[in-house]
Amino acid sequence: MRLMSQILTIMGVLLLSGFSLPAAAENANYTFETEAQERQFRQLINELRCPKCQNQSIADSDAPLALDLRERVYQMTKDGASRDEIIDFMRVRYGDFVHYKPPMNATTMVLWWGPGLVLLLGIGTIIYRVRQQRREPDQLSAIEQQRLDELMAEEKQQSDKERRE
Repeated sequence: MRLMSQILTIMGVLLLSGFSLPAAAENANYTFETEAQERQFRQLINELRCPKCQNQSIADSDAPLALDLRERVYQMTKDGASRDEIIDFMRVRYGDFVHYKPPMNATTMVLWWGPGLVLLLGIGTIIYRVRQQRREPDQLSAIEQQRLDELMAEEKQQSDKERRE
């Protein structure tokens, strides 16, 4: 029991230290003159995507490029650059991919409207198919209708015969 408790304690410490790594990267020694600068910096490093990483912000990534980008955002923020100026600077160097909210333009139009169009097309197709099935009753061919009439006549004769008996 004591050994199990020690193992659980060690696992807990390891888990906590693993979760604190990205936070440590974000809380490196960055000092700001105003609270607004610090807020802008924190917001930007969480909005900007690491170009080398798989879906990680530059705040979460430990890649050397992400460290450089964080440092660049820090310097530009300290120099008084606005949020839009910093994002534009990053877009010029790394393309629209660097921002989690890409601008709406000709190259990103598919990203913005594509999923909605596919959804509308699917809903439209389902509605069309359901309406089409309701409008078209099953039509029998002349031969099938004749055979059905014969079967119904035979069944009626048989039921009349059974009633008489």
